[in-house]
Amino acid sequence: MTANTTANTSAPAPLRVAVLVGSTREGRFAPVVTRWIKGHLDQRADMTVDVVDLAETPLPTVLPAFGQPPAPGTTEALAPVSPTLAAADAFVFITPEYNHSYPASLKNAIDWHNKEWHAKPIGFVSYGAISGGLRAVEHLRVVMAELNATTIRNTVSLHNAWGLFDDEQRMTEPASDAAVKVMLDQLAWWALALRDARTARPYAA
Repeated sequence: MTANTTANTSAPAPLRVAVLVGSTREGRFAPVVTRWIKGHLDQRADMTVDVVDLAETPLPTVLPAFGQPPAPGTTEALAPVSPTLAAADAFVFITPEYNHSYPASLKNAIDWHNKEWHAKPIGFVSYGAISGGLRAVEHLRVVMAELNATTIRNTVSLHNAWGLFDDEQRMTEPASDAAVKVMLDQLAWWALALRDARTARPYAA
């Protein structure tokens, strides 16, 4: 007698994607880019999105000595950010380029965390003038490798970004929208693979 078996055809749970907005500069262009990226994420059935805007969630800038507990109030200050990063299956970093690198506010947020990044993929959206923020992304790749994260090869780089959106802050360049889809598709592949791996075997740094 052959037992009846039913294939498991249920779709995996949506991936939780945390979008980290790195710029805190007054008059920043980041909100325009963030709304555009969030619009792409909102259209995907396989992803949900949480936006962590470092201008709205300022973090402490004095880290504790190695092996020492953080100063009183630090846990409360990190509360708007840390749980979201810990729960995320993947990340999208949105960053400008300052002096051939990325903002200090973004480095500070990275340094306050460690295991939150482990065995998770990161996609990059950069913007700037001629370089489109590419040098910021290259620096971030090295930093995030040290934190056991996986960075997505294909990036979204907005060269002369201020001229790519119309008066209603809508993207006018189809190639940039296509680049977002490619990056998010790759992010989803890695996020699913790494989520399954972490579930089967906890990651050991």
